[in-house]
Amino acid sequence: MKSAKKTAAIHDISGIGKCSLTAIIPVMSAMGIQVCPVPTAVLSAHTGYSSFVMKDLTDFIGKALENYKTLGTSFDCIYSGFLASADQIEHCADFFDAYPGALKVVDPVMGDNGKRYKTITDELCTKIKMLVKKADLITPNLTEAALLLDEDCPVNGLRANELKSWLVRLSQLSENTRYIVITGAQTSDGKIWSAGYDRTTDGFWRVGSSYVPMQYSGCGDLFTAVLVGGLMSEDSLPIALDRAAHFTGLAIKTTYSYGISKNDGILFEPQLAWLNNYSELGNFEPI
Repeated sequence: MKSAKKTAAIHDISGIGKCSLTAIIPVMSAMGIQVCPVPTAVLSAHTGYSSFVMKDLTDFIGKALENYKTLGTSFDCIYSGFLASADQIEHCADFFDAYPGALKVVDPVMGDNGKRYKTITDELCTKIKMLVKKADLITPNLTEAALLLDEDCPVNGLRANELKSWLVRLSQLSENTRYIVITGAQTSDGKIWSAGYDRTTDGFWRVGSSYVPMQYSGCGDLFTAVLVGGLMSEDSLPIALDRAAHFTGLAIKTTYSYGISKNDGILFEPQLAWLNNYSELGNFEPI
């Protein structure tokens, strides 16, 4: 019997809000990938709610790695997301070093809408930049891409040639990095794109997104989970990019149609079957 590919997902978990591990696990599981959660923190609700309680699990991450080594566990992917402290970043780097053959993914959770998150200090920002250098794939949003490049976040978006330049510059942060994907990249013509660069093939790709006048928690987590699942299933970058954008867009429009609160996250569960029965791909285009 064929065993499922395994990814160690180093991320936080929130009880309500449909983000982080509560979004990643069902999506990647639906794609036939076993998710082994390595929680960095447990929250009653994500930080967008008016109140929440949080348990920091920094001490657990290193112990989990040592136990996996003892058990002889192998991983096909190490996928890092929200990291709350410099120590957590060091533990994540240890995971990367322990599994050199795994696909190494860094979703550099640092900010959005032109601003850093309140938990991201200067020290943490610097450490995340160091972690990015170990990655095969990084998936910043436009704000995070600007932070990684020490640029101001463009208020009026980027022109197509500027978007390509940013993708190349991000790839040059490390010789290890093959794939760069910038999510939610607004261009100067007002369109919203997810744009990717495969340094091995020197290919630039983008997929457009329909505008919905609401921002929901967990969109980036859903997108990256599908993207990573696609690459682990041997999709090319444009196919994985297209699948991630289509699934996320479909779930967002469904959520908006029901008038669900932005903090309550995306109504993605009805769309899970689409992940293995998709027939509407082909919306990607070269840049």
